[in-house]
Amino acid sequence: MAGSVNITAATVDPALLDLPWNLPLDKWSNEHIALLPKGISRHLVRFANLSGYVIAVKETTGEMARREYDMLRTLQRLDVPCVEPVAVIEGRTDDSGKPLKPVLVTRHLKFSLPYRALYSQTLRPDTATRLVDALAVLLVRLHMVGFFWGDVSLSNTLFRRDAGAFAAYLVDAETGQLYEGGLSNGQRENDLEIARVNIAGELMDIQAGGRLAEEVDPVEVSGGIVAAYRSLWKELTGSESFSASDRWRIAERVRRLNELGFDIEELAIRSTGTDSGTVRIQPKVVDAGHHQRRLLRLTGLDTGENQARRLLNDLDSYAATVAKPGLDEEAIAHEWLMRVFEPVVRAIPADLRGKLEPAEVFHQLLDHRWFMSQEEGRDVPLAEALSSYINDVLRHRRDEATVIAPVTEAFTVPVQVIDDEDDDDWMSKV
Repeated sequence: MAGSVNITAATVDPALLDLPWNLPLDKWSNEHIALLPKGISRHLVRFANLSGYVIAVKETTGEMARREYDMLRTLQRLDVPCVEPVAVIEGRTDDSGKPLKPVLVTRHLKFSLPYRALYSQTLRPDTATRLVDALAVLLVRLHMVGFFWGDVSLSNTLFRRDAGAFAAYLVDAETGQLYEGGLSNGQRENDLEIARVNIAGELMDIQAGGRLAEEVDPVEVSGGIVAAYRSLWKELTGSESFSASDRWRIAERVRRLNELGFDIEELAIRSTGTDSGTVRIQPKVVDAGHHQRRLLRLTGLDTGENQARRLLNDLDSYAATVAKPGLDEEAIAHEWLMRVFEPVVRAIPADLRGKLEPAEVFHQLLDHRWFMSQEEGRDVPLAEALSSYINDVLRHRRDEATVIAPVTEAFTVPVQVIDDEDDDDWMSKV
């Protein structure tokens, strides 16, 4: 690296200094570039390898880079799904001393893809709808913390597979603004209209390239984000009135919110004092990630929300059918992790571990096992289903990991050898 640069970062990875900051991004050699699928961007973006992971480097202005860096850090503290900011690099010059554009460096989200890379030949109707639904959930979460995006689109979003659905992550925050007092209805509607128009245009672009299924109407699909957003917003923030004798509806409301993946921090419950005894409830503060937090607390696994729900369902099934009576929830979860989840992860051949992240593999394995059981009219053991899934499904998928290191490195729960005499055939029992 020639010359000197100014680096703004919470913690600086020394390997950053080894990148060729004296060259414009479009002149970087293949030695530094990571070949990953990119979305559409108004700025020049390059992916680079850094200390065993991948970073995205975006050329922009110094003011915009610093602003977006600070905004992404704030959104992370608010637990909003977004990319992780790494650094702002300024003061770049080439070998002749000519100034080069500042850059924003973010960490690439493992197993995530831009929407254009989520299909190989044709974008099917159900996939297009799921992408829009995921973006609607992200937009609701952003609006609930008072963030006005200003440039909502599929291109400014990364998607990760999440148990048959998709989870959306904000990538580009340079147009966003955070309002401590929350957003007005007009601001929320403005973001919705921007989303509707941008998504329609993006899908029409795919359609013009012949890679959108004929039965997909871009305008109709893009309009789906409005319906999905308003339905979720109403469920999360709307009030509900019912008779005092129907108090079970309080628990029912909480259950519906939990199924959507949200926790209730506070409920406002007010009796009207009338002869009819009407009760009115309204969620005060709603936080996302109900199932993620429960799974993380019990097992240490950090997954997507839908993946967490699916893994917890299997954990609960294990507790009901296999686990020894008298064990508490934490002990059962630890046993399930050692006897079911971790053995499945370890059974994936090393050359296939870049296909999908472990939680998504486990979810797809459960689906594969269910279909096998339906076809054969019997309860297929997990070990048999795993062998079939690896050979017939996983081996034929493309890689979606972005790092060379084994994807199971993130799991640090110790695995113990169980010596119980009935453990030799445990996989046939789950």
